[in-house]
Amino acid sequence: MKRALLSAISAGMVLAASAFTIGGDNGVAFHGSVQADALFPQEDEAIGTGTYDHDILFNTYADLNMISKYVDAGVRFEFMKWPLPGYEPDFAGWGIPHIYAKGRYKGFELTVGDFYEQFGSGFILRTYQERSLGIDNSIRGGRLNYTPVTGVRLTALGGVQRTYWDWKKSSQVYGGNAEFVLQDLFGGLRKRNVSWTFGASYVLKHEDDESVMVPGHNWRLNLPKSVNAYDLRSEFQKNGFSVMGEFAWKGQDPSFDNNYTYGNGTAVMLSGSYSRSGLSALVQAKRSENMSFRSQRSMSGMSAFLNNMPVFSYLHTYALAALYPYATQAAPGEWAFQGQFAYNFKRKTPFGGKYGTKIKLNLSYIAGLSDNAGNFGEMGSDGPSPRFFDMGKSYYHDFNIQVDKKWSRSVSQIFMYMNQMYDKLLEGHPDEGKVRSNIFVVDTKWRIDHRFTLRNELQYLHTRDDQRDWLYGLVELSIAPYLMVSVSDMWNCGDTGTHYYNFGITGNYKSNRLLLSYGRTRAGFNCSGGVCRYVPATRGFQISYNYTF
Repeated sequence: MKRALLSAISAGMVLAASAFTIGGDNGVAFHGSVQADALFPQEDEAIGTGTYDHDILFNTYADLNMISKYVDAGVRFEFMKWPLPGYEPDFAGWGIPHIYAKGRYKGFELTVGDFYEQFGSGFILRTYQERSLGIDNSIRGGRLNYTPVTGVRLTALGGVQRTYWDWKKSSQVYGGNAEFVLQDLFGGLRKRNVSWTFGASYVLKHEDDESVMVPGHNWRLNLPKSVNAYDLRSEFQKNGFSVMGEFAWKGQDPSFDNNYTYGNGTAVMLSGSYSRSGLSALVQAKRSENMSFRSQRSMSGMSAFLNNMPVFSYLHTYALAALYPYATQAAPGEWAFQGQFAYNFKRKTPFGGKYGTKIKLNLSYIAGLSDNAGNFGEMGSDGPSPRFFDMGKSYYHDFNIQVDKKWSRSVSQIFMYMNQMYDKLLEGHPDEGKVRSNIFVVDTKWRIDHRFTLRNELQYLHTRDDQRDWLYGLVELSIAPYLMVSVSDMWNCGDTGTHYYNFGITGNYKSNRLLLSYGRTRAGFNCSGGVCRYVPATRGFQISYNYTF
């Protein structure tokens, strides 16, 4: 296995080394990347790692792309025969899952092969790759983009969706999208400093029938072979003000997610923002109901999703603030509200001080559609029908304030306070109740000189629920431009007394980045954009290598 890992990395480095350009600016250019992440796991009974069947677990990717004036092409090789912990067993495999060719001429652009696409906010279509979550739901088929005039872009596509190492021919996806940039079509809007866009989308999923029986009855569900979905959206901007609205509708789509019920799906979102020098504000609200949309109705993994509902909770980067991350509830649905505000106090003012002060405030609140929202209804029924403005139990709230203060030319600090409520129902544990916590963070950066920077974090989470209190400390030394060394520990001081320590060193040279680390990782959820994957506890030596060209 060690030879396999070294061979995969070496192959990628040889591929990367082949980068070159032919014919100058109007010729052919090649670019790509290599990524290899490996874990040498060790069993640790104290944190509950379990046992391992292999000495090395790793994910490896190597991309090569060609770009020219009229034709682009690309290919990606993946080797995940023994994937990192937390990925589904079906994720294991190796081969070339992504290959495409793209041609452009005048206003036309045709893609054949594997591609990613998103219509609007992704309510009815978003295919993408997120390697940290093991998501790659690309479409294999064809896509045509056409720009008849400046300000109008039309898209038509069709194909089958990737599901791990398979492309199910029993399910096909078709779609169309139109985007209109009105200030390009009507010059008077641009003269008035107005930007106004309008979009409309359509997606059709066709899936072969299958035998799904109702438990306790000799009944077979009559499943729709075709599911239609529509999306309308518009965004208006003038000076520093912006308002955006979007509405989506999905037809009857009984699936694994909604207990095979036959209700329609809807989503509506309204967002407003304002910004000027030193001030910014964002307020948005979203209601979604039964908007889980899969290319395969009985598939339980994350890669079978055709869409993605955007998350309305703040994306925290501090370890304890991200300990209980929120995952969007596409089924049965949710009401979600968020407000973000930021203000810069100018230098040499009472609050700004000598170097200025920045304050950020974020508020998030998310609830179910009704108190009975977790009950999808009897299989084969229409499912629940909550009234539009009804709101049920709270799933999540987050209030946090962050102060960014520079004390001198070399020393700056970030202070953050956060009040959070997280319902364990989101993890499928309704009996464990809610976790209410208060979190405090102090992040200090000291630039010693032009090469050396020392940064440290001190975090404290206080709660009487779940595993109770946590402490986190980090010390990080950066030696520009090549090296960074860090040591951290996350300590469950309120319950188990377990330490999750980590030692790491990162090196950068030109386009190469190498990370070496050793330590423990707590079991929990890794999230990105409201999509979460459960990652089991691990301990061991990790290697991560990246190269881009």
